[in-house]
Amino acid sequence: MIVTTKEQRKALKQVFDRAPIYPTLTDEEKARGITAVPLTYKQFRRTVQGGWDCIMVHWKGMWLGIEKDGYTHS
Repeated sequence: MIVTTKEQRKALKQVFDRAPIYPTLTDEEKARGITAVPLTYKQFRRTVQGGWDCIMVHWKGMWLGIEKDGYTHS
């Protein structure tokens, strides 16, 4: 489990609220007609990875870093 600050958690929620986040489907799933449903906030939180001095989250094709003070950058 990655330890986060209150500011990082607030910033992470703001990133989540920007737009729905859909998981990537495999070609087989697409061929079967399976459609993706958006990730829940809890599922999104589980994608957070630790960085050098920040947390990192993959969002809309890019990696966002969230510093301890909540500052978010790509």
